[in-house]
Amino acid sequence: MASSDRIPTNLRTLLILEVLGRSDQPMTATEINEQLGLPKQTVHRLCVTLEENGFIARLGHSKRYQIARRLRELGAGLLHNSRDHIARRQILKDLATSVGETVNFVIPETDGMRYLDRVETDWAFRIQLPIGTNVPFHCTASGKCFLASLPPKQRHNLVQNLNFERMTSHTHVSAESLMEELAGVRKLGYSLDREEFLDGMIALAVPMTDKNGRFISAIAMHGPTQRLSIDLLVSQVDLIQEAAKRLSEVLFSA
Repeated sequence: MASSDRIPTNLRTLLILEVLGRSDQPMTATEINEQLGLPKQTVHRLCVTLEENGFIARLGHSKRYQIARRLRELGAGLLHNSRDHIARRQILKDLATSVGETVNFVIPETDGMRYLDRVETDWAFRIQLPIGTNVPFHCTASGKCFLASLPPKQRHNLVQNLNFERMTSHTHVSAESLMEELAGVRKLGYSLDREEFLDGMIALAVPMTDKNGRFISAIAMHGPTQRLSIDLLVSQVDLIQEAAKRLSEVLFSA
């Protein structure tokens, strides 16, 4: 890296965000600077500025920072509007054609999972969850896929603080039952929604990761129980996982 006195101020801010974005754990300003070698006061000042403007946030009352709403929205916007958007759409279209149902590209946010992209099925009877829809973590395939990807301590802390709103008679309403299922999701490599979010809808999701194995999004397939079964969903796992692999290569190979 260039000498710290030759790094422009605006680039220093980006480097701080880059370090924090690469980490799977919240970091103090001192820990961030261990990778940058900038003047201590500069890093602390820039972290405070980023916090005040909603790009990063403190973990509780600690001195550790984690990414916050505006940085997540920035990342989501880059994914949506980049030149790779066309390639992503084509991969999702190919997958939707192969499985014959709606497929979704779903990203985690503070309060749940957001549908960033989707390709609808050609069936006249379908369940519509438009782009931009926000859904809970605890009762959706994509949400459970994300939760299962977290390190054990972070997963436990997040699950313990979820609002276990009962959406249907199948919804998890306790941290204990959800944690038990998440352990299975990690082993299987995919997650299921067994009419937990909407009566009459089932879904399956797999993780899409970056080149370092970090969760970026869920690739999900859903449809009505009148046409789909859990067994039929599971039979499509290989196709969905292959699409997730192709997407990761498109987004992170360069």
